[in-house]
Amino acid sequence: MGLAANRRSVMTLFSAQDCAQCHRTRIVLAEKDVAVDIIDIDPQNKPEDLLDLNPYNTVPTLVERDLVLYEPRIIMEYLDERFPHPPLMPVDPVSRARSRLALYRVERDWYGLIDDLQTGGEKKQARARRSLKEMLTASAEVFAAKPYFLSDEFSMVDCTIIPILWRLKFWGIELPKTAQPVLDYMDRLFKRESFVASLTQTEKEMRP
Repeated sequence: MGLAANRRSVMTLFSAQDCAQCHRTRIVLAEKDVAVDIIDIDPQNKPEDLLDLNPYNTVPTLVERDLVLYEPRIIMEYLDERFPHPPLMPVDPVSRARSRLALYRVERDWYGLIDDLQTGGEKKQARARRSLKEMLTASAEVFAAKPYFLSDEFSMVDCTIIPILWRLKFWGIELPKTAQPVLDYMDRLFKRESFVASLTQTEKEMRP
């Protein structure tokens, strides 16, 4: 594994064009303005290189010299520590723990629906659409409380939430007027320079 990684002189991210998990890592890279070689892979035909580096053969996978990381949160936290400005996690332990808990909930509750939304049968897709719409609508007050999600500063939690919100129309989810704070949040963050820079061509086509 070390030899394969050492052949790469710059930071490399193996990523899929339409993958929300990859998207969140690309937002962090763009936010930090990190020079990175992004290798777009076909999830149905992954390169042998990837399996040599990552025993789970998953994306995103980040390679920097002899370091190979997989799992989006591990990659994102590494990038935040490796490139500390701007910081995407709070410094104090209590706020940091709250951010990690928010990340856990978004990953478990929202990201947990992605498989059903993308590859489930009609009933599973309809149930997942309804669940995500209800959870986002119920979170409207949280989105309204601060400029960013539970924070006055753009954070790792925002990096994780935006890819889901960007894909709502693509998944056939229309938020009601009672979710206006969520819609306002989307409008603000979709214009953010790092977010625009993070988008692949496939992702741009999700919201033409």
